[in-house]
Amino acid sequence: MKKLLLSTSLVLFASTGAFADVGHAKMAVGMPGHTAKVDRSIDVTLLENDEGEMLIESEEMTIKQGETIRFNITNKGELEHEFVLDTLENNAEHKIEMAKMDMEHDDPNRIRLDPGATGEVVWTFANAGTFEAACLIPGHYESGMHRAVSVGDQMAQADVEYTSGTIKKIDAKAGKVTIIHGPLVNLDMPAMTMVFRADEAMMAKMAEGQDIEFVADRVKGKLTVTQMK
Repeated sequence: MKKLLLSTSLVLFASTGAFADVGHAKMAVGMPGHTAKVDRSIDVTLLENDEGEMLIESEEMTIKQGETIRFNITNKGELEHEFVLDTLENNAEHKIEMAKMDMEHDDPNRIRLDPGATGEVVWTFANAGTFEAACLIPGHYESGMHRAVSVGDQMAQADVEYTSGTIKKIDAKAGKVTIIHGPLVNLDMPAMTMVFRADEAMMAKMAEGQDIEFVADRVKGKLTVTQMK
């Protein structure tokens, strides 16, 4: 009888705990990463702005396939926010479920933070594709709290064309930077002096008079610095 009970317990353990862990171990977006094998870090800020938008701010989330990233996440908003890495389809499905009942999960691909709190997600992007970082708390996604995560091979990363420029002026409060730059090939624009948007994490790397190489794109209709070196 004792042997039967022990066998039953082991089966139940395997079907609940062990199998659940395997389910979380590898997903389409990748798998939990080891802190000892982090390739680089990306600073992420969660916040609301004066225009009523809720945002996930960071440098461009363009990642090499197989790269392990430490996302250093800070909630600088006045509301609770979360950071979730997943496919667009999974986020869309889970957003619907969250609208029915606001659930807080304890999964390695997500973290929920109170105002002023910090945390991290360490993730290995094993598969190429376009994924998403989002906040799925009801109403937050709809207010703009999501952004693309592009994962490709090393060759694709090398194909990004940078433009040379010099930073003329920084208006950190407005989130704007004036750059004297060469031709923006991807935007089919000639060399000139222009004002660009940049998020807080990008602004922190800038200084007036600094020579930079950067990538710009249209983000929500605004010319924005998306990458810089």
